[in-house]
Amino acid sequence: MIRFNEAAVVGSEIDYIASALESKKLSGDSIYGNLCQQWIEERFLIKKCLVTPSCTAALEMAGMLIGLKPGDEVIMPSYTFVSTANAFVMHGARIVFVDIRKDTMNIDEKKIEDAITDKTKAIVPVHYAGVSCEMDEIMGIAKRHKIYVIEDAAQAMMSTYKGKALGSIGDLATFSFHETKNYTSGGEGGALLINNKDFIKRAEIIREKGTNRSQFFRGQVDKYTWVDVGSSYLPSEIQSAYLYSQLEHAEEINDFRLDLFEFYYTKFKKLEDRGVFELPTIPDGCRANGHMFYLKVDSLEVRSNLISFLKEKGVMAVFHYIPLHSSPAGQTFGRFFGDDRFTTVESEKLVRLPMWYGLKKAQAQYIVDAVFDFFA
Repeated sequence: MIRFNEAAVVGSEIDYIASALESKKLSGDSIYGNLCQQWIEERFLIKKCLVTPSCTAALEMAGMLIGLKPGDEVIMPSYTFVSTANAFVMHGARIVFVDIRKDTMNIDEKKIEDAITDKTKAIVPVHYAGVSCEMDEIMGIAKRHKIYVIEDAAQAMMSTYKGKALGSIGDLATFSFHETKNYTSGGEGGALLINNKDFIKRAEIIREKGTNRSQFFRGQVDKYTWVDVGSSYLPSEIQSAYLYSQLEHAEEINDFRLDLFEFYYTKFKKLEDRGVFELPTIPDGCRANGHMFYLKVDSLEVRSNLISFLKEKGVMAVFHYIPLHSSPAGQTFGRFFGDDRFTTVESEKLVRLPMWYGLKKAQAQYIVDAVFDFFA
């Protein structure tokens, strides 16, 4: 069976983890935690990066930083992972779901402004498949209405929008280092990216259980104490050691995935030209990171049959999100603004193919041949 995903392994992970163990300092923000944060800040021009145990944790911190309170509203697409909504619901916010664009599966920027009310606190654009949302327009809307932008860039590390790194544009942003992402910190992990300097000091406090511990270790206070709300959002040094080995090979991993994406795209283009299915769209000005390769077929029935056929051929393909607004929790904690023109119907067509660092070209060709066999 060709697996749908395998976590990236570059070869130096064990050595770095052993080094962390030898240091006897495993609770986080030691050598490797600081190296990871510095790498991300310098590579993507981020004012401050804080690595976290997960992207979910980073999103939860973002909700705390913007001061969410019960009754506030947060605008986002329904076609996203549950954490995008859960992180704000847990602070009492109501989620306002907006329809997606048919081409990129990203939030439709032209429908955001009409969804804004006097209760709107933030817009959360999700860069699906590592392809950027239309950030100039989104940032302009946020500025006019004086609301925050929190980029959910869980899938988008190394992607850019008009030359800017995704994660460097909004007030806050998050990365995921889950094993299904391009880079992992050993299975779980994330990062909070802070581009609004007003949030930096409080973010450190929230991450350290509401204490000023970071200031204490920098010698800025003579003792540390409880000063604010917070939680345990600090990853272990072992997680950071694994992640740093990946960051050192970030360009290599990125190039591999982009090459694999291009291989799939070239092979399948003739079927798209015949109207058999649609391939991913990357708008002008956007550079993606090869996070995902998907086909959009004609219907839910075709999708189900294709996935079953590929499984019989030894290929694990999967569908993706079920729109959050159709879920029990989504109906309880949110509402869909306007018409659901594309979110449901497009989500039911999408099939994701195996896409991971280390997938051999012979395996990729086998997958291509199996898809051609199905549509033959």
